Amino acid sequence: MARCAHYVKILRGGPDASRGAQGYRHRPMSDARTLLDRIRIVALLDALLLAPLVFAALTDRESWVSVLGPVHGVGFLILLVLVVRGVTERFWGWWFPALVVVTLGPPGSLVGDLRIRRDLNAAADPVESR
Repeated sequence: MARCAHYVKILRGGPDASRGAQGYRHRPMSDARTLLDRIRIVALLDALLLAPLVFAALTDRESWVSVLGPVHGVGFLILLVLVVRGVTERFWGWWFPALVVVTLGPPGSLVGDLRIRRDLNAAADPVESR
């Protein structure tokens, strides 16, 4: 419940005494959800590129890999930038970018997206989460 209370304080614009929030730019919950929507879209597109890239790499189709590899790399970097932006906006911690890096993009970002959305929903409606 402490994590949910933290989201409510930050995302609704209230003071965050646990982090000494003087000077933080507080953002509404809708901004976090909008950023999560963008992360989800980029992750799904990157996952659609990752599947044929892995297939091409396993079947020694170098021409496919030479095209799909850099495209996936750009998608991964965009995904990483979006996730780090959420950290700088204080929407979530560094665990989310670490998860994205460790899982090479889409799997970790989709898992993190689900976890954060669950926490946001619980913070937005604490009566239902009990």
